[in-house]
Amino acid sequence: MSLHLEPIRVATGSGDEEGRLVLMQDRLVAVLVRLSEQHGPDAGRWFLEAGLGPLAGPDQPSFAGLDEAQDWILRRLDGLRT
Repeated sequence: MSLHLEPIRVATGSGDEEGRLVLMQDRLVAVLVRLSEQHGPDAGRWFLEAGLGPLAGPDQPSFAGLDEAQDWILRRLDGLRT
């Protein structure tokens, strides 16, 4: 199982606009947003702006990099077959 990340600007209402659509088998599973300087020490981290299906829920983690985010997403999607 592999993921495809598509760059996109996200209208968050803040300076956090750099984003990635996360697709698995041509289906949207998540939206990641890179945190801007307004987030202080968390600036540059990738935030789970929206998770769909098994990724939905109250837990919205942030990740040091896109590889870490993809690993987290794949672990949660493990076993999901379409």
